[in-house]
Amino acid sequence: MTDFSQFSGTRPVATEHAFDRAALATFMRNHVDGFSGELAVEQFKGGQSNPTFRLSAGGKRYVLRRKPPGVLLPSAHAVDREFRVISALATTDVPVAHAYALCEDSSVIGTAFYIMDCVEGRILWDPALPDMTRIERTAHYDEMNRVIAQLHRVDPVAIGLADYGRPGSYIERQVGRWTRQYRAAETETIDAANQLIQWLPKHIPAGDETRIVHGDFRIDNVIFDAQEARILAVLDWELSTLGHPLVDFAYHCMVWRMLNSNGSRGLAGIDVAALGIPPESTYLQRYLQRTGRGDASSVSDSDWNYYLVFNMFRLVGILQGIMARALQGNASSERALEAGRRARPLAEQAWALAQTVKR
Repeated sequence: MTDFSQFSGTRPVATEHAFDRAALATFMRNHVDGFSGELAVEQFKGGQSNPTFRLSAGGKRYVLRRKPPGVLLPSAHAVDREFRVISALATTDVPVAHAYALCEDSSVIGTAFYIMDCVEGRILWDPALPDMTRIERTAHYDEMNRVIAQLHRVDPVAIGLADYGRPGSYIERQVGRWTRQYRAAETETIDAANQLIQWLPKHIPAGDETRIVHGDFRIDNVIFDAQEARILAVLDWELSTLGHPLVDFAYHCMVWRMLNSNGSRGLAGIDVAALGIPPESTYLQRYLQRTGRGDASSVSDSDWNYYLVFNMFRLVGILQGIMARALQGNASSERALEAGRRARPLAEQAWALAQTVKR
């Protein structure tokens, strides 16, 4: 069984992520309403991209998200975008933490950062939810389905996010972006990834839509209430933009295709029905109903599999970035190298699934 203590809770601030606490306290006194007291800082264990810290002062807790130090990939670690999207979504029914302040002045703690509320609740790391009953598992998955459907129903124009991304040609642009990200972070030659780079632009499904997409919606990026199956906040909006909602939902559904081993947390090979977790097809149908699309027949198997293949490739690019930062010594997780090694088998799985797409 995987030891999830490596991800949960806090630890002392890593040497490579240390910063001037006095400078941060001064910033907070000037920009965070109600801030007072002596500042204490701990670093969250989880997270591979933007280092995240728990701040305590005056009997209140906050969270700080910052760009990592060192040489960064173009357009990555966009904490300013995270701050903007959660501030806008605070006016909707999508649960997010209250955002206090954004600082883009790198002279304060060395990189840009923002501060939000520390939402107290549960982060669940194992998608199999081993400590729950069948009824509880069903309820938690239905709540995730409800929240991502709610996000995809939000009109970006209505909440001031019309320019949060470029409308149209989302998949084409994303394939190009993640090909560049993969090449920029490439640490080894992976034949399957190179095959996907050639295949993906040639098999893009017809049709396009534009909604706010999270980009990394999964069970450990939401905070559940401590007692019930209710999401209090969706976290980690670094990859959010305007894009195709079904592509975003397919990323969320990759968990059904991934194993729960070797550092990967998935449901493949698990009897989900026995656990009370809906199968992927049922979960997709419930989402389609909630977003007003009808039933699963409205999405062809080939289109759905393409969305999954693209997202697997995208995750390969993310894992390569984690590996590159680990080799540079500035990754935010002690398990970064382990995560980076998952790129090759995931690329090979994606290439095998691509063979099922009929165009």
